[in-house]
Amino acid sequence: MRANPYAEEASAVQAGGKLVARYCLPCHRAGRAGKWRAPDLRSPVVQKTPPGELFWILRNGMLRHGMPSWSHLPEEQRWQIVTWLQTR
Repeated sequence: MRANPYAEEASAVQAGGKLVARYCLPCHRAGRAGKWRAPDLRSPVVQKTPPGELFWILRNGMLRHGMPSWSHLPEEQRWQIVTWLQTR
């Protein structure tokens, strides 16, 4: 699995938060509690998922679960989202 090149960088956390608000929270909700099939982003499962696996999910999506692919986002932005997810 790939390591997060932006792990614990404050600027990546801040940028990731903006990206999460724009792309993730419409399904995962403002409190990150999830809705429908979108999981709670605060859950231990999400928090303990290896960064490379979260990156893979963002790049490829999980269509059976309603998660779209975010491969159109630059790699840096996907890593920023992962950074934010794992610092919250």
